[in-house]
Amino acid sequence: MTAQRIDGKQLADELICKVRDRISARIAAGKRAPGLAVVLLGDDPASAVYVNSKRKRCEEAGVVSFSYDLPASTSQAELLTLIDELNANPDVDGILVQLPLPEHLDSDLVIDHINPHKDVDGFHPYNFGRLAQRRPLLRPCTPRGIMTLLESTGVELAGLDAVVIGASNIVGRPMALELLMARCTVTICHSKTKDLAGKVAAADIVVAGVGIPNFVKGEWVKSGAIVIDVGINRLDTGKLVGDVEFDTANKQAGWITPVPGGVGPMTVATLLENTLDAAEQRESDAIQP
Repeated sequence: MTAQRIDGKQLADELICKVRDRISARIAAGKRAPGLAVVLLGDDPASAVYVNSKRKRCEEAGVVSFSYDLPASTSQAELLTLIDELNANPDVDGILVQLPLPEHLDSDLVIDHINPHKDVDGFHPYNFGRLAQRRPLLRPCTPRGIMTLLESTGVELAGLDAVVIGASNIVGRPMALELLMARCTVTICHSKTKDLAGKVAAADIVVAGVGIPNFVKGEWVKSGAIVIDVGINRLDTGKLVGDVEFDTANKQAGWITPVPGGVGPMTVATLLENTLDAAEQRESDAIQP
């Protein structure tokens, strides 16, 4: 058996088209296009590539992009002042500060400082809490994008056993909450988990997000399971691989995301969907606590 490929690039393109159509309808109704401010600190190559991809997709979707490329030496006070300005700017609906930040900056303080109604990354405690209470507004981009990938398979998710490998605030924890909302039974695994292989082998859905190449062995995967690989790791050879041993897992799984071309494109497309949602929520009573 060979798994069916979940084409994140194609699904991301389709989502961008939907966002563009919604924005066109807004403009036709006399409203402005949504605006996204992307703040990049320093010259980390991976972050720069990711931010450039976001800016390109903004143009394709019709989202107005505000770019702020700051030196790595930017102080905490300077960054918070910029966020204050963006919070107050009526043309900015979404604020994204690219992580990771330089070591001298407190990422939690930065995230907390962003207006939660402009927090299109979905990292602010307000948005995280809304998700935990099953009343989501702005949802973390990668988990929300993964739910779109899962829905594309046509598999009924309710009642399935899901294993999330990795407990980060960016992917693992909000991913578990998304799967709970879909009525899955969810297990979160981490560095102290016992018998990881056994837990993966029992799972109908596996979401791997640990950032370690080929960490999840393909033979662990249950026959017919859905495998979502969040990891993107560059080997010494220059090859990009995920957290899952793809070639072996591909023979076991029913559905699988490739690396690259799986979760990454959906994360960026979902960011723009969140930006449009933020603009619409700010125009309604939906943002009221």
